[in-house]
Amino acid sequence: MKISINLATRPFVELRPLYARLRLAMVALAVLAVGLGLWLQTLNVKAAKAEAQMTALRNRTQKFENERLRNEARMKQPQNRAVLDRSQFLNEVFARKSFSWTAVMMDLERVLPGGVQVTSIEPLITPDGEVSIRLRVSGERDLAVQLVRNLERSQRFLEPRLSGEAAQASDTAKVANVNTPQGPPKVEFDIISGYNPLPEAAVAAQKPASDGGAK
Repeated sequence: MKISINLATRPFVELRPLYARLRLAMVALAVLAVGLGLWLQTLNVKAAKAEAQMTALRNRTQKFENERLRNEARMKQPQNRAVLDRSQFLNEVFARKSFSWTAVMMDLERVLPGGVQVTSIEPLITPDGEVSIRLRVSGERDLAVQLVRNLERSQRFLEPRLSGEAAQASDTAKVANVNTPQGPPKVEFDIISGYNPLPEAAVAAQKPASDGGAK
């Protein structure tokens, strides 16, 4: 009978599978590192390209801004000032001619309460092309407040507000009998509101409809 005796102080451990797994993990990490490096390089190239485009755009914008400032300075010279003033005057005239009074009156008819009279309308057109309207109306104060509320609900009038009010002089009140009962005093109000005009095609389409209703 043979008896095998292991005289080793430590038990035998097979390390080759562990080393194989470590080598596979190192290869995977190396591949991942290469992929991340390529991805970062691509991002750097794209970022550098975008930065170059932004720099070129800023340079072009600055060039146009400098050119605009030079042109403005040239136009403000005494010999060119008259031309600039005439140009601004003509631009204001053209803007006022393009303002559609018909569309404004149709929009006001929808929101004007009974008992309120519009005494004047003044369009205010900014250099950017935005349109505001200054209205002067007369009537009782409660009705004027109702008009402002109607303007706020309208899609054509933007951010209306009362800018002033004054008691309306009445000649009949001077000769009226003190014992005769009188209604609430009438007041003149100034209202300023932004205006969102309809396209020209929509205004042209509404004209025949309003003419047909009048017939």
